[in-house]
Amino acid sequence: MVKEVKKVSFTDAKTQVEVAVARIALLHLAFSRTLVKELGQEKGKELILKSIMEYGKMIGERTIQRKQDLPKYGVHEKFEGERVYGCILAKIFHEYKEEDLGCLYCYVDAAKSMTVNPKRKLIHKECDACGDDYCVFESIPTTEKEQIQFTEKDIGWKHVDPRLAEGVKGG
Repeated sequence: MVKEVKKVSFTDAKTQVEVAVARIALLHLAFSRTLVKELGQEKGKELILKSIMEYGKMIGERTIQRKQDLPKYGVHEKFEGERVYGCILAKIFHEYKEEDLGCLYCYVDAAKSMTVNPKRKLIHKECDACGDDYCVFESIPTTEKEQIQFTEKDIGWKHVDPRLAEGVKGG
């Protein structure tokens, strides 16, 4: 018996990835809100950041093992040069007016990149989730201090990405 293979359109497949990414953003906000509510701003954000560091490490390890990274479609709307427009996660953070907690998610990029190569970090020159109109990334060398802080899960590591450490525009 020949099994019939169902085909879906590119648009439908992309939409389904967008739905999954939106749910990841909502999960991040739910956990973040709970931590801040239960532990206060400072301690809650510290634990959010430690969790994102661990999450980024897990993604980095999978990236090394499988040579995979983000899905090609459904995470962002478009790329123009070095600019990334329409981050689905950022849309959710803006929709819920939770940019302050939402942009903490973006530390995943530095954590993933430092897991893959501790001597380099991927940082945000511009960050949609933090209030910019798009994202722009830059890969730059890490300092020895950043490498140690990252390994030890030292909260001082949050300055690894100056744009994110700066927080939401006007806030």
